[in-house]
Amino acid sequence: MRNAQLRCVVLAALFVFGSTLATFAQAMAGLPAKDDKPFAPFEQWKDLVLKGDAAGLRELYSTNPVAQIKVGADSELDISGDIHFWTGLKAKSIKIDVLQNGSPQVQPGAYQILFRAEIHSLAGPAERTYYITEGQLWKQQDQQWRMVLAKRTQPSRLEQPTSNKKDIYSSSTNAHADIKQALEKSAKEHKRVLIVFGANWCYDCHVLDLAFERPDIAPLLGANFEVVHVDVGQGDKNQDLMKDYGVPMDRGIPAIAVLDSNGKLLYSQKNGEFEKARALGPEDLLKFLNEWKPS
Repeated sequence: MRNAQLRCVVLAALFVFGSTLATFAQAMAGLPAKDDKPFAPFEQWKDLVLKGDAAGLRELYSTNPVAQIKVGADSELDISGDIHFWTGLKAKSIKIDVLQNGSPQVQPGAYQILFRAEIHSLAGPAERTYYITEGQLWKQQDQQWRMVLAKRTQPSRLEQPTSNKKDIYSSSTNAHADIKQALEKSAKEHKRVLIVFGANWCYDCHVLDLAFERPDIAPLLGANFEVVHVDVGQGDKNQDLMKDYGVPMDRGIPAIAVLDSNGKLLYSQKNGEFEKARALGPEDLLKFLNEWKPS
C-alpha cells in the first residue's frame, strides 16, 4: 500500500503534465527544495550514459515493479527502449542542470530529480547538440537505488526556456512606430528589419527568443538585423500588419517577415516555418539569417 501511495503521489506531481520544460518546472513547484548534494545513483547513471554502457544502465532500473518510462505527452518505452535511446545518442559530453531534487515526504527511501541535459551527440554524420528535460523517481530496493519512474521531453535542438514569464511582446507599444523606427535605424546601419509576430503566452515564441541569444546566432543577428517583436495578443492585435506583410495568423506563431531598409518586403512566413521553433536546429536559424542578411 505504501509503495502504491508513493507511486500515485509522484505520478501526480511529476508526470501528469505536458512535455515542455516550463510545465515540468511548474509541476515540481510543490516538491522538496533543491538539494545541492550530488545523488550518487544519478551520477552513476550519467557516467554510464557517457560510456554507452547498456549493461551497466540496466542494473539501475527497477524490475519489480518494472520501471515506467514516459516520453512526451503520450509515448511509453520499456527499459530496453530507454537504454537504447540514451546509449544511441553516443554522448561526447553531458552538461546537467538540476532544476529540482530531493526526497519526497511521502515515504523515506525515495528520491526524485528534475534536470535539463545538454548533450553533445556523435550519433550522426556531424556532432549535434540536443536538449532533454527529464524527471526521475528512484527508490531503494534491497539496499540498492533503482529508477522506478522517468518522464522526459523529446530531444530538442534548441534550448527550452524554464518559464514563459519574460515580457518579449509588450502590449503597450505601438508596433507601427516600432517598425518605422527600426527602418530608420537599419537604413543608417545597412541592416534589414526582422519582424517577429508572437505573444507572451506562446511557448515557441520564447524558444525562438532564447535561440536568438545563443553565442553562435546573436552576433550574426545583431550585425545584420533590427529585430521588432509585434504582439498579436490572442490573434486580435496587429492583424493589419500581419496582412500587410503577408503572414497568415492561422499558420501559427512565432511568424517572421523580413524587410529591406526601404520597407520592401523580402520574405514572409506563409506555412508556419517557425511555428514549431523547438523542432528547429541552430543551423536552421543560421541558414535563414545568412540567406536574408544584407549582401
